[in-house]
Amino acid sequence: MNLLIDDPEGATPLSPDDLQGLKLPHIQIRAQLNEVEAANILQGQLWVSNLNALTLDDIFSRDFITALHESLFGDIWAWAGTFRVRELNIGVDPKNISVDLHNFLEDAKCWLEFKHFSDLELSARIQHRLVQIHPFPNGNGRHSRIFTDVVRVFLLHKKPLKWANVKLEDISKERGAYISGLRKADAGDFSEMVHYLDRLGNE
Repeated sequence: MNLLIDDPEGATPLSPDDLQGLKLPHIQIRAQLNEVEAANILQGQLWVSNLNALTLDDIFSRDFITALHESLFGDIWAWAGTFRVRELNIGVDPKNISVDLHNFLEDAKCWLEFKHFSDLELSARIQHRLVQIHPFPNGNGRHSRIFTDVVRVFLLHKKPLKWANVKLEDISKERGAYISGLRKADAGDFSEMVHYLDRLGNE
């Protein structure tokens, strides 16, 4: 199986343990995996769109975070919706995931309720912090972007963000700019990430 090559910048490589959770034994190459994951993600987005009247407390909850990940990847991966148990070169220590996620969710509710930031910066901060925690074995970037869009649609009454002109899962200059914005945000500077989103016509 040759799924581990050609990972785009910033992507979390799949470990042998991760690959043990693959539900589709016919998958042999990265392109096949990308195709079936894209189809599963569309199903997950449809699941979200059929939910009614999600509240602040509904969305900013551990249950919703894990249910969303499972809906996006559960047809492909047995571990979808479960927290990772191995250390990565990104993300918090696995033993801190539950606490850090809880703190993030509580902080984010305050950001929203008290309007600490513009809608665009709020979106950038939510997406960044969730991907920074990296709760799941894989799919954290896609999950965090879709979670952010759920917040925008249900709570901010805004359109989902345009994250790129190309697929962010692919190797591209645009992905490089996106990853650069995330890395600046790691140091507390969200200006580059906000500017990146603004250039794409988001508000």
